[in-house]
Amino acid sequence: MTTTLGQAPSALLQRLDRAVPIGASPDTGPAPVLSTTFRLDDRHGEPLRATLLATAHGIYEASVNGQQVSPAVFSPGWTAYEWRLQVNEYDVTSLIDTENVLEVVLGNGWWRGSLGFAGADANYGTRLALLAALEIEYGDGHVQVVATGQDWTAHTSQILENSLYNGQTVDLTAEPQPLVIDVIDFDRSVLIPAVSPDVCRHESLAPVRVWKAPSGATLLDFGQNLVGWLRFTVQGVRGARIQLRHAEVLVDGELATGPLRGAAATDVVILSGGGDTFEPTMTFHGFRYAEVTGWPGTLTFSDIEAVVVHSEMMRTGWFECSDPLVNRLAENAVWGQRGNFLAVPTDCPQRDERLGWTGDIAAFAPSACFQYDAGDFLHAWLLDLAAETRAAGGVVPLTIPDILKHGTLPEGLDAMFSGPFAIWGDAAVWVPQALWHAYGDRNRLAAEYPAMTMHLDGIIAKLSPTGLWDKGGQLGDWLDPDASPENPAAAKADPSVVATACLHRSATFVAEAARILGHDEDATRYAELAARVKEAFNRHYVDAQSHITSDCATVYALAICFGLLDGTVRQAAGDRLAEIVRERDHRISTGFAGTPYVTWALGDTGHLDDAYALLLQTECPSWLYPVTQGATTIWERWDSVLPDGTLNTGNMTSFNHYALGGVVDWLFQVVAGVQAASPGYASVRFAPRPGPGLTHATATLLRPQGRIECGWSTRGNTTTVTVEVPDGISATLVDPAGASSPVPAGRHSYTWSPDPAPKAIQ
Repeated sequence: MTTTLGQAPSALLQRLDRAVPIGASPDTGPAPVLSTTFRLDDRHGEPLRATLLATAHGIYEASVNGQQVSPAVFSPGWTAYEWRLQVNEYDVTSLIDTENVLEVVLGNGWWRGSLGFAGADANYGTRLALLAALEIEYGDGHVQVVATGQDWTAHTSQILENSLYNGQTVDLTAEPQPLVIDVIDFDRSVLIPAVSPDVCRHESLAPVRVWKAPSGATLLDFGQNLVGWLRFTVQGVRGARIQLRHAEVLVDGELATGPLRGAAATDVVILSGGGDTFEPTMTFHGFRYAEVTGWPGTLTFSDIEAVVVHSEMMRTGWFECSDPLVNRLAENAVWGQRGNFLAVPTDCPQRDERLGWTGDIAAFAPSACFQYDAGDFLHAWLLDLAAETRAAGGVVPLTIPDILKHGTLPEGLDAMFSGPFAIWGDAAVWVPQALWHAYGDRNRLAAEYPAMTMHLDGIIAKLSPTGLWDKGGQLGDWLDPDASPENPAAAKADPSVVATACLHRSATFVAEAARILGHDEDATRYAELAARVKEAFNRHYVDAQSHITSDCATVYALAICFGLLDGTVRQAAGDRLAEIVRERDHRISTGFAGTPYVTWALGDTGHLDDAYALLLQTECPSWLYPVTQGATTIWERWDSVLPDGTLNTGNMTSFNHYALGGVVDWLFQVVAGVQAASPGYASVRFAPRPGPGLTHATATLLRPQGRIECGWSTRGNTTTVTVEVPDGISATLVDPAGASSPVPAGRHSYTWSPDPAPKAIQ
């Protein structure tokens, strides 16, 4: 459909007003290609600008005259489609000619097909659809609009199958077959300008090893657990079939596909007989290893590459220290974030799940904001969280987008939870809290605020008369290492103690956010809630000896870090936490709830040496045990690979889950000492805490004002601290005794000796 307008309307819906949502019939089988041809309206001279607006039910790849309109893949991304469907806008001026062809290939993406847990029929719809308008602006003010309509044509592509879980099959011998254009039901009221960063290719890796498996198939090791796909150019016999399977680990010399559960993670290409290039851009896989069968001739290192795919983010943080295992741990968290920040912050990228679990990002958000500029990505996701929470009657769903409402939870979990949920639901508060401290964006905090209050108000209605949050089901300290592989919620920490502690933290920050935003009545109300919860926690869960109910590391870490204890009770709790950590020989004893906070709680109560010993432990369970086993991302379980080399028997055994990597926040803020003294790093506090086992550590953080850095090295009983402060940021240096000194802009070094007062090095 081609129309002309006197001028381009500014409102999004107006700009798409001429577009008719179209699909193709039959709507099963190969991915459809929708296309139109058009000629420039040269009566108005040369075009100044050409802009494509597009969205879809499904995912789309658009091209003008055979050239992709954008490097983005998986557009328009995954949002809460019932309430928020993004419209992408691309400048295609350089692609326009006198005669033009606009083509769009539609894929299933997250819209339809298997999504959620195996066996769950979790779809948004059964029909794919495209809504698009190409605006061509001329110097005289005329705007030519080429919009989707029934005058478009459709045909089959060579993509026979495409599934996020199962992979993509391409037949390069297939000839296009005509399809019928249909008008598709389409709710325009949910359309929004795209705010999520595009998903793009970022780099490619060559295999580091190529060999034959016992089965005879060729195996590739890319040396890094990554997310993306394989790409290659090859020539073989027409009709020959190359199959690619993907996995994160090997067992007995073959791909370990068991952890994938129901995800086939298999791509297939049928060769044309010429020089064929294969790149399956309508699926993605989490893998380090690939199995190749049917390759013509001998596969070599230079024949194939792994393409790394994730949402656009700028790297902003780096941590380095004297222990190479800790450095690898920090890098594993980086790769975990890269692999799981794909359209939404997922739990894992490889099995039949890949969902936006709220608990995972609640644990990891502060670390994420050090490693990358995650503000745009996480804020966009929080807008979906608000929409889904509102639709769920004020209860934050376990996953955002809430795909679980279309299907079922795994067996045994569906009847266990009705919400609200601690930690998982607290993502509505804790992720904005992390963003506020990292970026200090008041407007975004205001946009995120309604979901915070919905979450708290939903909890208030569930509280017991005691003031405790001890009603309803909870996931609690999920994946406590002492829980059985088959029951990851069976933690040592009493789930009501965990929930009540989390409520105090959330109420405290929502009260702070209310004050910042000028909601004075809310600020008073939520501060009073926090005070009541704190009093109830101490009355019911803390005994005369300052022992907390269930007496395990997680409950002490949360009580200390979430501000529930004061004075001698707080110190006694810290002492008891240190005892527990020592009793475990400094092996980890916490799950999702306690892990991000246990080192903080130890250091804040005078047990920094125990925090370092916990960090540097290499025996299972520990942060460094997976590193000693060759991990290149953060594992889901402390023992995803058991010490005897076998895989954990639980049905959740991912090798790319970032939640337990939440210790990275502590590495940056405490070990290296880079802290935001005010939101958005308008001022900086350097407070490095050297400890036993490391001889140096440095953290670097890029901010709009410039480079912020703090590092230290020890020699004998002298520590040298080097800091860098950009112009426009005030900074202080805090010594081990707690005394602070101002630091001017620039790069400066100081020494600490047994007399801890910092001395500038001239």
